Amino acid sequence: MMSPSFPVRGSVWSTHNLCGPCAFAPTWEPPEVNVTTGTIKKVVAERGFGFITAEDAKEYFFHRDGLDASLNFDRLKGGEKVQFEVEAGPKGPRATHVSAAV
Repeated sequence: MMSPSFPVRGSVWSTHNLCGPCAFAPTWEPPEVNVTTGTIKKVVAERGFGFITAEDAKEYFFHRDGLDASLNFDRLKGGEKVQFEVEAGPKGPRATHVSAAV
């Protein structure tokens, strides 16, 4: 990234002496994350996926890659309380970042 050709206090993202707040300052905000809780309904161990029934009675697909370190896929049997995020998948909504409920 090139340095600006005008005097800058602090960093490129701070205000500078010429025109007030920097026009190049990032406006990034963290994405809104909706964490849902539910229960593992079914695990298909040989295929590496399963289903979660959320507290609102909706059912979500999850893949073993979407589990956090707090859960061991090989030990899941069903009935475990979990929390997860919902994202759009190729075949509909899916559970990601699945972890043990606190």
